[in-house]
Amino acid sequence: MSENCTHDCSNCGENCPSREANPADFLEKPNAMSHIKKVIGVVSGKGGVGKSMVTSMLAVLLNRRGAHTAVLDADITGPSIPKAFGIHQKAMGSEFGILPARTKTGIDIMSVNLLLDDETAPVVWRGPIIANTVKQFWTDVIWENVDYLFVDMPPGTGDVPLTVFQSIPLDGIVIVTSPQELVSMIVAKAVNMAKMMNVPIIGIVENMSYVKCPDCGKEIKVFGESHVEQTAEQFGLKVLGKVPIDPEIAKNYDAGLAELVNVDCLDAAADAVEQL
Repeated sequence: MSENCTHDCSNCGENCPSREANPADFLEKPNAMSHIKKVIGVVSGKGGVGKSMVTSMLAVLLNRRGAHTAVLDADITGPSIPKAFGIHQKAMGSEFGILPARTKTGIDIMSVNLLLDDETAPVVWRGPIIANTVKQFWTDVIWENVDYLFVDMPPGTGDVPLTVFQSIPLDGIVIVTSPQELVSMIVAKAVNMAKMMNVPIIGIVENMSYVKCPDCGKEIKVFGESHVEQTAEQFGLKVLGKVPIDPEIAKNYDAGLAELVNVDCLDAAADAVEQL
Protein backbone atom coordinates (compact mmCIF):
# COMPACT_ATOMS: atom_id res chain seq x y z
CA MET A 1 0.00 0.00 0.00
CA SER A 2 1.32 3.43 -0.93
CA GLU A 3 2.26 5.80 1.89
CA ASN A 4 -0.24 8.33 0.54
CA CYS A 5 -3.02 5.82 -0.05
CA THR A 6 -6.52 7.34 -0.16
CA HIS A 7 -8.22 3.91 -0.27
CA ASP A 8 -9.89 4.95 -3.53
CA CYS A 9 -8.49 2.62 -6.18
CA SER A 10 -10.62 4.21 -8.92
CA ASN A 11 -8.44 7.35 -8.88
CA CYS A 12 -5.11 5.69 -8.21
CA GLY A 13 -2.36 4.47 -10.52
CA GLU A 14 -0.32 2.59 -7.93
CA ASN A 15 0.12 -1.15 -8.44
CA CYS A 16 0.05 -2.20 -4.79
CA PRO A 17 -1.08 -5.52 -3.22
CA SER A 18 -4.20 -3.89 -1.77
CA ARG A 19 -5.32 -2.92 -5.26
CA GLU A 20 -5.00 -6.47 -6.49
CA ALA A 21 -6.94 -7.99 -3.62
CA ASN A 22 -10.49 -9.10 -4.36
CA PRO A 23 -13.01 -7.51 -1.91
CA ALA A 24 -14.48 -10.97 -1.43
CA ASP A 25 -11.15 -12.08 0.07
CA PHE A 26 -11.94 -10.08 3.21
CA LEU A 27 -15.41 -11.52 3.75
CA GLU A 28 -15.86 -13.69 6.83
CA LYS A 29 -17.98 -16.81 6.82
CA PRO A 30 -20.97 -16.81 9.17
CA ASN A 31 -21.37 -19.46 11.84
CA ALA A 32 -21.77 -22.89 10.27
CA MET A 33 -25.26 -23.16 11.77
CA SER A 34 -26.41 -19.75 10.55
CA HIS A 35 -28.78 -19.30 7.65
CA ILE A 36 -29.30 -15.69 6.56
CA LYS A 37 -31.02 -14.64 3.36
CA LYS A 38 -30.37 -10.88 3.27
CA VAL A 39 -28.10 -8.55 5.26
CA ILE A 40 -28.99 -4.85 5.43
CA GLY A 41 -26.69 -2.22 6.92
CA VAL A 42 -28.21 0.91 8.48
CA VAL A 43 -25.69 3.75 8.43
CA SER A 44 -25.31 7.47 9.01
CA GLY A 45 -22.53 9.98 8.47
CA LYS A 46 -23.00 11.47 11.95
CA GLY A 47 -24.47 10.51 15.30
CA GLY A 48 -27.78 11.51 16.82
CA VAL A 49 -29.95 11.09 13.72
CA GLY A 50 -31.97 8.13 15.04
CA LYS A 51 -30.27 5.34 13.13
CA SER A 52 -30.96 2.72 15.82
CA MET A 53 -34.62 3.71 15.93
CA VAL A 54 -34.94 3.32 12.15
CA THR A 55 -33.18 -0.06 12.37
CA SER A 56 -35.64 -1.22 15.02
CA MET A 57 -38.66 0.06 13.12
CA LEU A 58 -37.62 -1.76 9.94
CA ALA A 59 -37.03 -5.01 11.85
CA VAL A 60 -40.45 -4.71 13.52
CA LEU A 61 -42.24 -3.78 10.30
CA LEU A 62 -40.85 -6.69 8.27
CA ASN A 63 -41.45 -9.03 11.21
CA ARG A 64 -45.13 -8.03 11.09
CA ARG A 65 -45.15 -8.92 7.41
CA GLY A 66 -44.24 -12.48 8.29
CA ALA A 67 -40.45 -12.41 7.86
CA HIS A 68 -38.01 -13.61 10.50
CA THR A 69 -35.92 -10.52 11.23
CA ALA A 70 -32.84 -9.97 13.39
CA VAL A 71 -30.64 -7.08 14.50
CA LEU A 72 -26.87 -7.18 14.89
CA ASP A 73 -26.01 -4.19 17.08
CA ALA A 74 -22.61 -3.09 15.77
CA ASP A 75 -22.61 0.11 17.80
CA ILE A 76 -20.38 -1.36 20.51
CA THR A 77 -19.71 1.80 22.52
CA GLY A 78 -23.28 3.09 22.32
CA PRO A 79 -25.59 0.05 22.13
CA SER A 80 -29.28 0.94 22.31
CA ILE A 81 -31.05 -1.92 20.54
CA PRO A 82 -31.61 -4.12 23.65
CA LYS A 83 -33.18 -1.21 25.56
CA ALA A 84 -35.48 -0.40 22.64
CA PHE A 85 -36.85 -3.96 22.80
CA GLY A 86 -36.80 -4.26 26.60
CA ILE A 87 -34.19 -7.02 26.61
CA HIS A 88 -32.09 -7.32 29.76
CA GLN A 89 -31.25 -11.02 29.84
CA LYS A 90 -27.81 -12.24 28.83
CA ALA A 91 -27.03 -14.04 25.60
CA MET A 92 -26.62 -17.77 26.00
CA GLY A 93 -24.12 -20.03 24.30
CA SER A 94 -23.44 -23.62 23.39
CA GLU A 95 -20.56 -25.59 21.98
CA PHE A 96 -21.71 -24.50 18.53
CA GLY A 97 -21.79 -20.74 19.13
CA ILE A 98 -23.58 -17.80 20.77
CA LEU A 99 -27.38 -17.73 20.76
CA PRO A 100 -28.97 -14.31 20.23
CA ALA A 101 -31.67 -13.06 22.57
CA ARG A 102 -35.21 -13.09 21.21
CA THR A 103 -37.85 -10.38 21.60
CA LYS A 104 -41.49 -10.97 22.47
CA THR A 105 -42.49 -11.12 18.80
CA GLY A 106 -39.56 -13.29 17.72
CA ILE A 107 -36.90 -10.83 16.53
CA ASP A 108 -33.35 -12.06 17.22
CA ILE A 109 -30.98 -9.56 18.86
CA MET A 110 -27.23 -9.56 19.46
CA SER A 111 -25.53 -6.68 21.25
CA VAL A 112 -22.53 -6.19 23.51
CA ASN A 113 -24.98 -5.28 26.29
CA LEU A 114 -26.11 -8.90 26.29
CA LEU A 115 -22.57 -9.97 27.21
CA LEU A 116 -21.73 -7.42 29.93
CA ASP A 117 -22.27 -8.12 33.64
CA ASP A 118 -23.54 -4.57 34.01
CA GLU A 119 -25.36 -3.18 30.97
CA THR A 120 -24.60 0.39 32.12
CA ALA A 121 -20.84 -0.22 32.22
CA PRO A 122 -18.94 1.78 29.57
CA VAL A 123 -17.15 -0.16 26.85
CA VAL A 124 -13.67 1.37 27.03
CA TRP A 125 -11.99 -0.63 24.29
CA ARG A 126 -9.61 0.32 21.51
CA GLY A 127 -10.69 0.26 17.87
CA PRO A 128 -9.28 -3.14 16.84
CA ILE A 129 -10.98 -4.89 19.78
CA ILE A 130 -14.29 -3.24 18.97
CA ALA A 131 -13.96 -4.20 15.31
CA ASN A 132 -13.15 -7.82 16.19
CA THR A 133 -16.17 -7.97 18.49
CA VAL A 134 -18.44 -6.93 15.64
CA LYS A 135 -16.82 -9.54 13.42
CA GLN A 136 -17.51 -12.20 16.06
CA PHE A 137 -21.17 -11.19 16.15
CA TRP A 138 -21.19 -12.43 12.55
CA THR A 139 -18.92 -15.48 12.80
CA ASP A 140 -19.77 -16.81 16.28
CA VAL A 141 -23.48 -16.03 16.66
CA ILE A 142 -25.97 -18.58 15.35
CA TRP A 143 -28.41 -16.62 13.20
CA GLU A 144 -30.98 -19.30 12.55
CA ASN A 145 -33.32 -19.05 9.53
CA VAL A 146 -33.16 -15.25 9.33
CA ASP A 147 -34.83 -13.58 6.35
CA TYR A 148 -33.45 -10.09 7.03
CA LEU A 149 -30.51 -9.32 9.31
CA PHE A 150 -30.22 -5.59 10.01
CA VAL A 151 -26.80 -4.33 11.07
CA ASP A 152 -27.08 -1.20 13.21
CA MET A 153 -23.75 0.52 12.59
CA PRO A 154 -22.08 3.28 14.59
CA PRO A 155 -21.94 6.67 12.88
CA GLY A 156 -19.10 7.78 10.66
CA THR A 157 -16.60 5.90 8.53
CA GLY A 158 -14.18 4.53 11.15
CA ASP A 159 -12.99 1.08 12.18
CA VAL A 160 -16.35 -0.57 12.79
CA PRO A 161 -18.17 0.56 9.62
CA LEU A 162 -15.08 -0.42 7.63
CA THR A 163 -15.01 -3.84 9.32
CA VAL A 164 -18.70 -4.40 8.56
CA PHE A 165 -18.32 -3.35 4.91
CA GLN A 166 -15.28 -5.59 4.44
CA SER A 167 -16.21 -8.61 6.57
CA ILE A 168 -19.97 -9.02 6.19
CA PRO A 169 -21.63 -9.59 2.78
CA LEU A 170 -24.08 -6.69 2.79
CA ASP A 171 -26.91 -6.87 0.27
CA GLY A 172 -27.50 -3.15 0.65
CA ILE A 173 -27.49 -0.21 3.04
CA VAL A 174 -30.07 2.31 4.20
CA ILE A 175 -28.70 5.79 4.96
CA VAL A 176 -30.38 7.68 7.80
CA THR A 177 -30.16 11.45 7.96
CA SER A 178 -31.93 14.53 9.31
CA PRO A 179 -33.36 17.69 7.67
CA GLN A 180 -30.49 20.11 8.38
CA GLU A 181 -28.63 21.74 5.49
CA LEU A 182 -25.43 19.84 6.18
CA VAL A 183 -27.27 16.65 5.20
CA SER A 184 -25.65 16.66 1.75
CA MET A 185 -22.14 16.47 3.15
CA ILE A 186 -23.11 13.79 5.67
CA VAL A 187 -24.85 11.63 3.07
CA ALA A 188 -21.93 12.10 0.70
CA LYS A 189 -19.56 10.46 3.19
CA ALA A 190 -21.80 7.39 3.52
CA VAL A 191 -22.41 7.20 -0.23
CA ASN A 192 -18.72 7.44 -1.10
CA MET A 193 -17.79 4.77 1.44
CA ALA A 194 -20.45 2.43 0.05
CA LYS A 195 -19.16 3.00 -3.48
CA MET A 196 -15.58 2.32 -2.42
CA MET A 197 -16.72 -0.98 -0.91
CA ASN A 198 -19.05 -1.86 -3.81
CA VAL A 199 -22.11 -2.07 -1.54
CA PRO A 200 -25.52 -1.18 -3.08
CA ILE A 201 -27.44 1.74 -1.54
CA ILE A 202 -31.13 1.02 -1.06
CA GLY A 203 -32.04 4.62 -0.30
CA ILE A 204 -32.30 7.39 2.28
CA VAL A 205 -34.57 7.73 5.31
CA GLU A 206 -35.02 11.18 6.82
CA ASN A 207 -35.62 11.11 10.58
CA MET A 208 -37.00 13.98 12.71
CA SER A 209 -38.55 15.30 9.51
CA TYR A 210 -41.39 17.21 11.17
CA VAL A 211 -43.70 17.28 14.16
CA LYS A 212 -47.45 17.17 13.71
CA CYS A 213 -49.53 19.62 15.75
CA PRO A 214 -51.90 17.56 17.94
CA ASP A 215 -54.64 20.21 17.58
CA CYS A 216 -54.70 21.19 13.91
CA GLY A 217 -52.59 18.44 12.34
CA LYS A 218 -50.21 20.91 10.67
CA GLU A 219 -46.71 19.59 9.99
CA ILE A 220 -44.13 21.85 11.64
CA LYS A 221 -40.58 21.72 10.27
CA VAL A 222 -38.66 21.95 13.54
CA PHE A 223 -35.24 21.79 11.86
CA GLY A 224 -36.21 23.87 8.84
CA GLU A 225 -37.19 22.80 5.35
CA SER A 226 -36.04 19.38 4.24
CA HIS A 227 -33.18 19.05 1.77
CA VAL A 228 -33.41 15.28 1.44
CA GLU A 229 -35.04 15.29 -2.02
CA GLN A 230 -32.28 17.45 -3.50
CA THR A 231 -29.63 15.31 -1.84
CA ALA A 232 -31.22 12.09 -3.06
CA GLU A 233 -31.40 13.48 -6.61
CA GLN A 234 -27.76 14.58 -6.40
CA PHE A 235 -26.64 11.01 -5.70
CA GLY A 236 -29.29 9.22 -7.73
CA LEU A 237 -30.96 7.69 -4.67
CA LYS A 238 -34.53 7.09 -3.51
CA VAL A 239 -36.12 8.74 -0.48
CA LEU A 240 -37.57 5.75 1.36
CA GLY A 241 -39.44 7.63 4.07
CA LYS A 242 -39.69 10.60 6.41
CA VAL A 243 -40.06 9.79 10.10
CA PRO A 244 -41.73 12.47 12.24
CA ILE A 245 -40.83 13.55 15.75
CA ASP A 246 -43.51 11.70 17.68
CA PRO A 247 -43.69 11.63 21.50
CA GLU A 248 -45.50 8.28 21.36
CA ILE A 249 -42.66 6.67 19.42
CA ALA A 250 -40.11 8.05 21.90
CA LYS A 251 -42.22 6.92 24.84
CA ASN A 252 -42.43 3.35 23.56
CA TYR A 253 -38.73 3.14 22.80
CA ASP A 254 -37.78 4.48 26.23
CA ALA A 255 -40.06 1.85 27.79
CA GLY A 256 -38.56 -0.99 25.73
CA LEU A 257 -41.72 -1.36 23.68
CA ALA A 258 -40.40 -0.84 20.15
CA GLU A 259 -42.65 -3.65 18.94
CA LEU A 260 -45.74 -1.58 19.81
CA VAL A 261 -44.78 1.28 17.48
CA ASN A 262 -47.19 1.31 14.55
CA VAL A 263 -46.50 3.92 11.87
CA ASP A 264 -46.65 3.81 8.09
CA CYS A 265 -43.81 6.25 7.34
CA LEU A 266 -41.35 3.42 6.60
CA ASP A 267 -43.61 1.23 4.47
CA ALA A 268 -41.71 2.24 1.32
CA ALA A 269 -38.40 1.39 3.00
CA ALA A 270 -39.70 -2.05 3.96
CA ASP A 271 -40.96 -2.55 0.38
CA ALA A 272 -37.50 -1.68 -0.97
CA VAL A 273 -35.83 -4.19 1.36
CA GLU A 274 -38.28 -6.90 0.30
CA GLN A 275 -37.51 -6.19 -3.36
CA LEU A 276 -33.77 -6.86 -2.96
